[in-house]
Amino acid sequence: MLRKLKYLFVYTTPVIVLLSIMLPGWWSYLALIVLFGLLPFLELFTKGSKENLSRLEEEMALKDKTFDIIIYGLVPAQYAVVGYFLFTMQNEMPVYEWIGNVIALGLSCGVIGINAAHELGHRLTKYEQNMSKALLLTSMYMHFFIEHNRGHHKHVSTDEDPASARYGEPLYLFLVRSIAGSWISAWKLEKEKLDLQKKPFWSLHNEMLRFQLIQLLFLVAIYFFFGLNALIAFMVSATFGFLLLETVNYIEHYGLRRKKKGEGYERTLPIHSWNSNHPIGRLFLLELSRHSDHHYIASRKYQVLRHFEESPQMPTGYPGMMLLSLFPPLWFRVMHKTISNYKSTEKGVSLG
Repeated sequence: MLRKLKYLFVYTTPVIVLLSIMLPGWWSYLALIVLFGLLPFLELFTKGSKENLSRLEEEMALKDKTFDIIIYGLVPAQYAVVGYFLFTMQNEMPVYEWIGNVIALGLSCGVIGINAAHELGHRLTKYEQNMSKALLLTSMYMHFFIEHNRGHHKHVSTDEDPASARYGEPLYLFLVRSIAGSWISAWKLEKEKLDLQKKPFWSLHNEMLRFQLIQLLFLVAIYFFFGLNALIAFMVSATFGFLLLETVNYIEHYGLRRKKKGEGYERTLPIHSWNSNHPIGRLFLLELSRHSDHHYIASRKYQVLRHFEESPQMPTGYPGMMLLSLFPPLWFRVMHKTISNYKSTEKGVSLG
């Protein structure tokens, strides 16, 4: 029972974000302080468990619908947060409080919206995929559904993937390359699909066109019901949300490269993604930090992701690594030493 109910911890984020928006003054920074202050501090003193579920435990976990209900519930939770935020941002408030509220929603968009969308986007049922798209809408990043599944997972840890950070590449250059490259890649992937299906590019068969239309209509609806101030605040929050996603992309594959094999590349293995077993981040992010297994077998659900001894391990959890990446000299110093130590163990990692 505890094994599944522990994932209810993921709802801490929308609760903290709502409190940040509801409470006046400097309380608006509560979510930022907890998620990127308290949480990374605590993870400095934790290592986490390398334990994996047994085959029987995996089978039971996959049959248990509680894990699905937990992640489904994040969809209305995220929209409740967005709705309350838009209602609140119609009101006059000090600039510092406005910034705190915008950051709070941005954290919800990144930690809940995009992360849960990532998990649901790998599911095979239409209703789960539609929930994924609905969550991505709250960050104006619906193209992620196309590019991540059909682009990133195919080209991960190669120079063909805009979302795989290169060795020695600072975060800020990566953000420009990944944001622009991923959006362009999604258009190309959709064109390739439509060409195979012999369907016209400039039509509603093109999902990228539908995504742009849906996002535009969503912004128009926000303006119509909540006004210009709320619209501007939402757009800034959504931007903050997808910047969090791209920062996660940066740390997940930094400096790791698959070897060339003929005209292609070797199969994606657990050595091609950075892993973290730090327990608090695992719960907050629905096991996203066990990223090595996710890329090894993308169809594995969050509750059964495994630890691999050969996977490169992050020095600390995701929140701490994201903060570190903001300071490129410190990031390079820590990560290049970590990569060098990992390479010396002769586990087969290739550096870009």
